[in-house]
Amino acid sequence: MKIAVYPGSFDPVTNGHLDIIERTSKVFDKVIVSILLNSNKVPMFTVEERMDFLRQVTKKLNNVEIDCFSGLLVNYMKEKSATVIVKGLRAVSDFEYEFQMALVNNKLSPDIETLFMMTSSKYSYLSSSIVKEVGRLGGCLKELVPEEIIFEIIEKIRKTRG
Repeated sequence: MKIAVYPGSFDPVTNGHLDIIERTSKVFDKVIVSILLNSNKVPMFTVEERMDFLRQVTKKLNNVEIDCFSGLLVNYMKEKSATVIVKGLRAVSDFEYEFQMALVNNKLSPDIETLFMMTSSKYSYLSSSIVKEVGRLGGCLKELVPEEIIFEIIEKIRKTRG
């Protein structure tokens, strides 16, 4: 069984993330979408909220599992018997950092490969940071995030603003 891990912060999950998840699920037997618990970042949404969002938007994808982890990605990969890391790229600017990470991961564990997947062009401008900013400023989130989580995102932003 070919198992891939798509790691990220998903704070919140966007239509760009969902595009990568759906396409990856067609290529691998199992896809683990895993939230990286990064102590250097202060997320807007809790891990539980982000996992719930991901479960809601991937419920029709039978081979997708939602999880979270901390520590080295390659160690997590070994725990899950996964052999491929999937990284979504929006633009050339994403590639430089992701390429460095792929080289480090390969150095730490040569049996793990990194697959770079370009997001669909209609989502190439999209990031979780942009979604949060649009939401904070009262903009429309339709077509930026999956429909079923828009209300929850807006509510969280409203509560955060006070």
